[in-house]
Amino acid sequence: MGTVTTPEALSLRWAEVLDDPSLRDLPYKIELNAYGKIEMRPASNRHGRLQVLIGAELLRQLPDGIVINEAAILTSLGVRVPDVAWGSALFRETHGETTPYPAAPEICVEIVSPSNSDEEMRQKIRAYLAAGAKEVWLVSEDGSIRYFDANGERERSQYPVSIALPPPLI
Repeated sequence: MGTVTTPEALSLRWAEVLDDPSLRDLPYKIELNAYGKIEMRPASNRHGRLQVLIGAELLRQLPDGIVINEAAILTSLGVRVPDVAWGSALFRETHGETTPYPAAPEICVEIVSPSNSDEEMRQKIRAYLAAGAKEVWLVSEDGSIRYFDANGERERSQYPVSIALPPPLI
């Protein structure tokens, strides 16, 4: 069994991944696990559309922060990349565009794909919250949203946002 990689080593490994020309044009989301190994997942067009819609609404409704699609974040699981993240002005001032972020932005959004298991999503929720996120949102491909914080599942976000996503086009 391998050894979990240090945050410093994961940051260096992430820089290698970003510089690797063979990985640049892959149609997959890339993450690193806690051992520094690359993990990839394909995304549907619906997935990409939901990313854009959620990001646009966060930017419109929480304009004092920043929205990042596929923000690289150091977590206990490795470098994880939520589909959308929102960080406050303080987060922006503290971390700028450091890659990967050493802490999670306040809101991390995962759009759940058919390839994601329930256990994987529970692990990501815990990892983002442990890394500093205040909320983790799980969005299903039908457009429904579940909200989680350190106390578990919430009925709605603690942030002043209201997002209604459209159903699939087909």
